[in-house]
Amino acid sequence: MAKQPRSLAGKVVAVTGGARGIGRCTAEALVREGARVAIGDLDPELTEQVAGEIGGGTVGLGLDVTDRESFARFLDEVEAQIGPLDVLVNNAGIMPLGDFAEEDDATTQRIVDINVIGVLTGTKLALQRMRPRRTGHIVNVASMVGKISPPGGATYVASKHAVVGLTESVALENRDFGIECSIVMPVVVRTELAAGLKESRGVKSVAPEDVAGAILDALRLPRRDVFVPREVGAIHKATYVLPLRAQEGVARALKSDKILQDIDHGQRAGYENRAAHSEPGLEPEAAEPVETS
Repeated sequence: MAKQPRSLAGKVVAVTGGARGIGRCTAEALVREGARVAIGDLDPELTEQVAGEIGGGTVGLGLDVTDRESFARFLDEVEAQIGPLDVLVNNAGIMPLGDFAEEDDATTQRIVDINVIGVLTGTKLALQRMRPRRTGHIVNVASMVGKISPPGGATYVASKHAVVGLTESVALENRDFGIECSIVMPVVVRTELAAGLKESRGVKSVAPEDVAGAILDALRLPRRDVFVPREVGAIHKATYVLPLRAQEGVARALKSDKILQDIDHGQRAGYENRAAHSEPGLEPEAAEPVETS
């Protein structure tokens, strides 16, 4: 007998990087399903404004995912305002691109702090709340580059491989606690983060609403690996078993080997500048971490 989808009505869900893009779309979709939602982002005023626009009692709170105390306060406030945490969506992330040898150390550290340490911290804090209740679901938004390794964004790629590995391991560690984990791996998502990127042959870009829909599907019918669109998962599985040279040939044929290199730098300049200042105290109104892809 096929499993029945779970209702999300009344579920308490916290979404990081929730003021825009994938995070905002996910929050909006959750509210439509009757969930109780809190969004966190660097700029408290913007986040509160967006929460009001989303409606449905959405709570907007300031959050710096690189700061453990900030993350703990965020989750404490979520539980104080709307109830015990059922779901955490670790979505905040940045994607500076460029040649690795030329990447400055500050950029490297910033990517690791937001994309890796932020997810590690959020996952750990959520588990500490969920384990005593023996229930919960952690959704970590990674990227298809967490399964492949295209050139042009080595630190970003490494950060997404880290998220994939973390989630796989944590899922096994916490299965007996009744806690589920999902890794969301979209291709290029049509948000500011992907500005200037071109589509690979055979696999079109997706809208943030598509990713939000996939997240909701994974909450209704839990599964670990969530590819967006779903067919890229089949492509990956089919090519993964091939010899390395054959894998590289498929990547060239699909142009996925150039997806982070063959970009329009003029279109991307605005995002790169904002990502470069994605730290508290640096141009705060234009500095909050944006959604990952």
